[in-house]
Amino acid sequence: MRQIAKHWQRIAVTLIPVLIALLHAAGTIHIGVLQRLDDIIYDARLRATMPNTMDDRIVIVDLDEKSLGVVGRWPWSRNKLAEMMDILFDKQHIALLGFDVVFAEPDDSSGLFQLNKLARNELKDQPGFAEKLERLQESLDFDGRFAKALENRPIVMGFYLTGDRGGNISGVLPEPVFLKSDLRGRRIQSDPWNGYGSNIASLAKAAPIAGFFNYTTVEGDGVVRAIPLVAEFKEKYYESLSLAMFRSLAGSPSVEPGFSSESFLSRSLQGLDRLILRFGEKTLSIPVDHRVAALVPFRGPGGPMGKSFQYISASDILSGHIPPDSLKDKIVLLGTTAPGLNDLRVTPVGEAYPGVETHANMISGLLDGTMLLRPDYALGYEIAVVLFSGLLLAFGLPLLSAPRAVVLSVTVLGVLGGMNFWLYMSEGLVLPLATVMTMGVTAFALNMSYGYFVESRSKRELAHLFGTYVPPELVDEMVKDPDSYSMKAANRELTVMFCDMRGFTKMSERMEPIQLQELLNGVFSRLTSIIRSNRGTIDKYMGDCVMAFWGAPVETTEHAHLAVKSAMEMANAIQDINQEHRDRGLPEIGIGIGLNTGSMCVGDMGSNIRRSYTVIGDAVNLGSRLEGLSKVYGVDTVVSESTKLLAPEIAWQELDLVRVKGKELAVAIFWPKATVAALSQEANSELKTWSSFLKAYRAQDWDQADVQLLNVLRMNPNKYLYQVYAERVASMRLLPFDPEWDGATNFETK
Repeated sequence: MRQIAKHWQRIAVTLIPVLIALLHAAGTIHIGVLQRLDDIIYDARLRATMPNTMDDRIVIVDLDEKSLGVVGRWPWSRNKLAEMMDILFDKQHIALLGFDVVFAEPDDSSGLFQLNKLARNELKDQPGFAEKLERLQESLDFDGRFAKALENRPIVMGFYLTGDRGGNISGVLPEPVFLKSDLRGRRIQSDPWNGYGSNIASLAKAAPIAGFFNYTTVEGDGVVRAIPLVAEFKEKYYESLSLAMFRSLAGSPSVEPGFSSESFLSRSLQGLDRLILRFGEKTLSIPVDHRVAALVPFRGPGGPMGKSFQYISASDILSGHIPPDSLKDKIVLLGTTAPGLNDLRVTPVGEAYPGVETHANMISGLLDGTMLLRPDYALGYEIAVVLFSGLLLAFGLPLLSAPRAVVLSVTVLGVLGGMNFWLYMSEGLVLPLATVMTMGVTAFALNMSYGYFVESRSKRELAHLFGTYVPPELVDEMVKDPDSYSMKAANRELTVMFCDMRGFTKMSERMEPIQLQELLNGVFSRLTSIIRSNRGTIDKYMGDCVMAFWGAPVETTEHAHLAVKSAMEMANAIQDINQEHRDRGLPEIGIGIGLNTGSMCVGDMGSNIRRSYTVIGDAVNLGSRLEGLSKVYGVDTVVSESTKLLAPEIAWQELDLVRVKGKELAVAIFWPKATVAALSQEANSELKTWSSFLKAYRAQDWDQADVQLLNVLRMNPNKYLYQVYAERVASMRLLPFDPEWDGATNFETK
């Protein structure tokens, strides 16, 4: 937030495309051109990295124009298909056959249905007709012949699911791979189906394994880039044709849904991200996206001329033109490339791509383990890279010259593009890229057109105005957003520090002026460096005292934390300085620091002759009083309660309740002992015991106070603070109980 306050105009300009990109990535708004650009990037990358080699394991038996011309229009009679089954399995000895077609209706081409109807009606009494028909039943039952040809052979049938309003169903579905109850309350997003078209009962019984061949994951531009591997119908999940064939080849392992293992997600939000095939104790994971779909790992251009898979005309199989065992141990898909049969698809690698070849590509990818994945965390990835790169450009570009801004932008976009491509090539991850690239180019263009000349003039004016009063490092930060600063006085909550050097008067009496100057300058340089490193503004040096404040002119909500941090570092620095002094034979020094947080008036104040950027007010005066109390309690730092409350990461030791000169209300004062994380067990025990002592002390329970004081003195016998309170308790025992006493110590001097 502090950086936004400094550069809000430049950052706001850059954040416009970042915000739009985030809204698009989150799905709040849809920018079609970005989605289309991502698709173009994916398609181009896919085409550039395809192997363009033939997979000799898979063969497509094609119901092509030639076959339709030779055998006749589709559908063919089932006796022809039975003959093809015998040829493929008995003569060619194929390993597996998959149908990219469905047999949803009985085959009446033999006339058997009409003959049976005549036998029941018009020719019911015709002598010998029934007997002759009975002898012809088997030869004319083409469905029966086809079913017999399917039996006990490695065959995967095909079917389709529908989402029509009517929800029509036909045929018999195969066994589902798993049930909705197997999800155990987790979610799975798939297309809603209310109907199907499957194979007739006799064929489904003969070849019970089947898979759907739907292309449900067509993108908005009508391009098939992915196909689902499972789909739901009436709380049962069925497998696709390609998955069913792969399982058949792998020995029919069981299928289980696999879910994200992110523990921070509830079970209902742990989406399915893989399918698990279980081979006994061994498993194989197939990655899927949120639609339970897998990207098709296209090998190359499709069709008989594409040379990714061997195509054989179905008519050549039936005519015997293919020598025996030419297809031995091959995986065969029966499908069509004939335009009239409507199984040509638009894909990234072709506008008239055979649908059957998409299944061939999927089977090939499953066999090789080269599946591409658009992961379920793609949304989070896109938001993360847009946010990271957007903020990097927003905060980086305003700080750089035009050439360096170009280098930063090109580097950021180059790294993101390179990482995206590396994840694609090495891990098979398809992650969005268009949004972040478009955002980066737009952000750079807006930054470069913001108006450097106007901004530069404002920076020079601000540097001239504040350069006399404010540390150079803060001026450099302020000039990046000059409109947010002025010299006008304003009331703001700040933290003020007064730091006084102890023993300076005695040193000045015994040291030469030059030596004293060198010592004083060395100490102040070390202390000033600490204040500046913690973003403090040096107000003034007053002899052996330095005054500083935090929170102006550059606002920060951490002013109290930074001030306390500075005080603790300054106390440690004095110990190092004293060690150096001992080594050089110089006198040791001490410091007293007072810190207070409150409302102060800050601005350009002074006379016409001399002015300074400073703070005034009661809160400032209290800070000065607290610095003087440090020697009373034998500590290096005294902090007011208002400052202590804004620095909860510090372990504090309460010193007293005091009423300083000019104040009617008592103020609790504290000493910063250490950070909470660094506090030892012994120190923590000491603080608890000290707290018990103060409670007894303020209740005027002197016996209990003596007990607790004795305990804390055993823990730290040399601490001056405890000796001060030992004397107080001894003297206050002699006084009568005072019900009006509030436990505070009054100080009448400054």
